[in-house]
Amino acid sequence: MTDLPALNWRKSSYSNGNGGECVEVAETPDGGRYIRDTKDRSLPPHHFTAAEWQAFIQGVKAGEFD
Repeated sequence: MTDLPALNWRKSSYSNGNGGECVEVAETPDGGRYIRDTKDRSLPPHHFTAAEWQAFIQGVKAGEFD
């Protein structure tokens, strides 16, 4: 991750403090997002373009992942 700009990571409000599934999200200047696993920050984060992120959010709101 050394080539990434300084990012402001936010922990998901759905993450729990019991060592369970925790993710952090950082917005990029162009509206994209990086997602990382808080349990192993040595792994590279997943990157989504702004269009990919919007499609994901629309899918969540439409119940596609229920």
